[in-house]
Amino acid sequence: MGRFYFHLQDGGELIPDLEGTDLPNCDAARQEALQSAREILSDAIRAGKPKTPEAFVIADEAGRMLDILQLAVVLPDRWKK
Repeated sequence: MGRFYFHLQDGGELIPDLEGTDLPNCDAARQEALQSAREILSDAIRAGKPKTPEAFVIADEAGRMLDILQLAVVLPDRWKK
């Protein structure tokens, strides 16, 4: 079990996740990021927001970047740019 942080990349800004989430491993952290990406994009679509963050930067407790997940990966292929 480890603590993972899901920082949001929004343009040139990194919005930090100050709480983090306890998860068993990196695969579980990636799945959590995928689910959160779906929620962020669906909320943005429902609210008519023209802009959303681009990616999650997944980090461990030591602050090491483990992965970057583009939010667009959860979109159907025909909607991807």
